[in-house]
Amino acid sequence: MKPYLSAMALLGLTACGGSDSSDTAPVEPTTPDMVISQCYNFETTMGDFVVGIDNVNMPITSENFSRYVDEGFYNNTIFHRIVNNFVNQGGGFSADLDKKATHGPIKNESSVGLKNEYGTIAMARTQVLDSATSQFFINISDNDDLDYPNQGGYAVFGKVVAGMEVVDMMNAVNTTNKTFKDGFIYSNVPVENIVVTQVSDISCPD
Repeated sequence: MKPYLSAMALLGLTACGGSDSSDTAPVEPTTPDMVISQCYNFETTMGDFVVGIDNVNMPITSENFSRYVDEGFYNNTIFHRIVNNFVNQGGGFSADLDKKATHGPIKNESSVGLKNEYGTIAMARTQVLDSATSQFFINISDNDDLDYPNQGGYAVFGKVVAGMEVVDMMNAVNTTNKTFKDGFIYSNVPVENIVVTQVSDISCPD
């Protein structure tokens, strides 16, 4: 199953409402301070931006992301899903629309409590909570519906610390439906590929 985020699905779940009062709802965690401890520069065909990640609060997620960076996995991948005022999603497909093989899925650390706020980066996943592998998304709005405990939450593990204007510019491109090499038709795909040419370790800006 491909990692997928759906604004409509979120709305549908929210609209259900009316659970039994005897059910015990998950307790919303206290939001910790994000600790930016490592930074990566994303060179793309639309410009550069820098992502800082939190190894302190999100060790599993950050280690997983760093592993893919160190292996050069994200080089020549695309942002394959752009939803206006919602997210920019990438990290799973090559520039020729081929799905990349990944390592196994990781534990969802969303219960730590970091919020899906504007400019943060989080892991994409399927409806299975512990299914994230390589795909990530950058929040273009404050997406409270993606925070724990809603639907198990989507794990935020860092934020854009420089070049957010490039990320915003990406979010404004024209999109369409495209058939990828896996045979699926994907929606919200940029008409012209947004290619991540290289991701490299960089000193975090002051």
